[in-house]
Amino acid sequence: MSQPTTDQHTPTALIAGASRGLGCAMAAELADRGWSVIGTVRGTTRTPLHDLADRHPERVRVEHLDITEPEELTPLYERLAGQRLDILFVNAGITDKGQAPIGAVPTQDFVDVMVTNALSPLRVIEALDDLVTPGGLIGVMSSGQGSITNNTRGLHELYRGSKAALNMFMHSYAARQTDPDRALLLLAPGWIRTALGGDDARYTVEESTPLLVDVLLTHLDTKGLAYLDRFGEPVPW
Repeated sequence: MSQPTTDQHTPTALIAGASRGLGCAMAAELADRGWSVIGTVRGTTRTPLHDLADRHPERVRVEHLDITEPEELTPLYERLAGQRLDILFVNAGITDKGQAPIGAVPTQDFVDVMVTNALSPLRVIEALDDLVTPGGLIGVMSSGQGSITNNTRGLHELYRGSKAALNMFMHSYAARQTDPDRALLLLAPGWIRTALGGDDARYTVEESTPLLVDVLLTHLDTKGLAYLDRFGEPVPW
């Protein structure tokens, strides 16, 4: 498993969507493992990520980015100019929390979820990918519900569709790369008790975070695109 090296380079991760919940927990876990972390938040409201940065000012830096606002990407890139990233990971996402079959989903709900979950993560990646080291990792938070193979009962159809689209867009991104050895990852974390997952979710943030960070760091040494669950096992497309 990849760990901080003994030279002067401290490995650095950028997590887009780290204000609270799983993204913030992953930032904290990486910082505890000796990484420097740049986490993004929307707006100007104070978040748990700010508290984390106050506790670890030498390890955690807060940046502002709404991934659904593409005009914010160039200023972020300029603020990061010269920064060497070992991991670029897009965690931000939403759900409509509905059970409506896709034909009954309001158009604006469809647009909001698809733009946030499928289009915007790839905009972030394509805007910032040249900051990632050749041996680094680019990843997104997908979902097991994005698996077409495993969809045997429908339900959560808009969310499922947005994650399946994200998987396809990431596959297309991988196909366009001139370096086939770049580590690319679609991470399916499982059903976790967060604002997105809800109170009935099977897993806690505390038990899930170390597993997910393990998958990130292990895949640094694997290369190519993978769709993996919380244990590092392949998820069927």
